[in-house]
Amino acid sequence: MIREFRLYGKLRKGENVSGEEMAKVIRIFKDHLPSCVQNVLLRADAEFMSWNSVEAALDEGYDFIFSNKQCEPLFDPKTWYRPSQKEEAEFNSCMYKPFGWGQACRFVAMRIPKKQEETKSQTQQELFEDPYTYRIFCTNLSGKAHEAIKRYDKRADAENLIGEAKQEGLAAIPSGKFKNNYAFFQIVMLAYNRWRYFKLLAGCCGKKVKMLAGIADNKIRIGRLILLMIGAKLVKSGNRDMVKYSIHDTRTPALLLFYEFLDHLLFKNNRECKA
Repeated sequence: MIREFRLYGKLRKGENVSGEEMAKVIRIFKDHLPSCVQNVLLRADAEFMSWNSVEAALDEGYDFIFSNKQCEPLFDPKTWYRPSQKEEAEFNSCMYKPFGWGQACRFVAMRIPKKQEETKSQTQQELFEDPYTYRIFCTNLSGKAHEAIKRYDKRADAENLIGEAKQEGLAAIPSGKFKNNYAFFQIVMLAYNRWRYFKLLAGCCGKKVKMLAGIADNKIRIGRLILLMIGAKLVKSGNRDMVKYSIHDTRTPALLLFYEFLDHLLFKNNRECKA
């Protein structure tokens, strides 16, 4: 089922945002969420990391996990663990109250052994050399530390979508006037989302057609090559306009099967609506 989600945002200058501004955003977007939303998880980079943001998330009843580059919580050296023997990274958690915060919060950490090449490439050795690289997060999520960090890492998918949307036209700001840009962004995102849905549908059809398998993971530019940019000829016969595809193009059979799949979905949807 395809669901519609609306994003609340704010135009700002390309500079760091204060904790007060981040907290204000967290407190205000609750009014923009659909009534069906029951649980909210905030996953954000270190720019959100401040007591203002944490306090706002706690007040609003949101789950959160923020990347941390400011605090240095003390982890018990005896409680580092590995989820499995094959896992190189180790995980840990503790309760810690940074200076100026209203209460102690949970911090989870992941430490990854540095490779020998990395340590050798350092021109100047540290006074107390640490053989690990650390990733530390502030969160109110319960459960194992590695499970919380795994949930945070899923936000990387959003970064890929944002980058793809920029490539598809979002970064080509056409005007210095806000209303003009507002209308332009709406059109670009409408076109972008339609292509995303089109690829998802093609991915469903990919179970039957090998050529379309995994297309949902491809970028839109690749999707166009497979689903749209195929040589064809427009033919008018009687009162009908037809599109004829070349039988010499290896993509043609997959495209025709995809069209049959779309017709099947349309027929099914119309039948359910009439019922």
